[in-house]
Amino acid sequence: MVVETRRPRRWRWGRIGLGGLVFLAAVAAVTPLGWFVVRAGWEEARILWRRQPIAGLVADSTLDPGTRGKLRLVLEARAFAAHRLGLPTDGAFTQYADIGRDTLVLVLSAAERDRLVPMTWWFPIVGRVPYKGFFRWAEATRTEAGLRAAGLDTYLRPAPAFSTLGWFEDPVLNTTLQGDSASIVETVIHELTHARYFPKDAVPFNESFANFVGARGAEQFFRVRGDRANVDRVASRWADERRLAEFWRRLYGTIDSVLAAHPGEGQRDHRLALRDSVYGVARRVLVDSLAPRFEAIDPRYAERVRLDNAALIARRIYLTDLESFEVAYREAGQDLERAMGAIIRRHAAGRR
Repeated sequence: MVVETRRPRRWRWGRIGLGGLVFLAAVAAVTPLGWFVVRAGWEEARILWRRQPIAGLVADSTLDPGTRGKLRLVLEARAFAAHRLGLPTDGAFTQYADIGRDTLVLVLSAAERDRLVPMTWWFPIVGRVPYKGFFRWAEATRTEAGLRAAGLDTYLRPAPAFSTLGWFEDPVLNTTLQGDSASIVETVIHELTHARYFPKDAVPFNESFANFVGARGAEQFFRVRGDRANVDRVASRWADERRLAEFWRRLYGTIDSVLAAHPGEGQRDHRLALRDSVYGVARRVLVDSLAPRFEAIDPRYAERVRLDNAALIARRIYLTDLESFEVAYREAGQDLERAMGAIIRRHAAGRR
């Protein structure tokens, strides 16, 4: 099945009356999924309610210069994405919202300990995904504890931004502005890429593709501006991401082969022991071989990064097939818009 690349119709507040919203909430809340969707909708409404036009904030001399500079950078990155990369922007990232906390959402992944099988959740529009977002720490940790008690690996981490895939005019959030200039531009381009193409039930492709476009797009953005320091910063980070992508790919294949070679419930303890041994070797490779080659990542990352099935699957979501994207980029003469078109056509054809 091929999902159309055009964006869904944008809903604006007021199109559905208050009575309609109350009715939809009452219907949806009769199921756990419905309640979760209602809660997510409420949190999105709170974000949208707090929006302020970025243009007005940039012109406000009473706002601190650091925030004004970052907001100006958001507008410039948005314009670059639209005019140089052909990404749909509409009203996205023209407004700013301070959500009143330093963490936007917590993302939870889970997987079986003796098989590389992720737990998945189904949601409207995006389909089945191998993670679930939480806006409340207590709810996230309570769910994680329950999954751990059931014998699953779990991986809980924060996310500074998300995309509504064009359904709403996404504002930039204070959580995104916590990053440096390079990460802000990457985030803007990454999220706008989701509005260009986001096929259902294809999370690893969607996130990895957006990571690629975000990195290469940010690199081009800073090159056009003559900002050599940020060009080098983005390039170094992307080089480390590609190194890690290859490491996670190899580790995934090794773990999968080891676990598959010892099937049956009677072999479970043996599978777990072998798994732990493989992860132990992987840790040494990370520390001794990969960390010394890092260009931007703190080498201490290799010592503390989580190594289990849930974390491994979660990392693969964002770092799958990066080299195939790079091949398309080179074949397009480093024209990122052409490369995106080729990658999207190829992926869509493969889903028919």
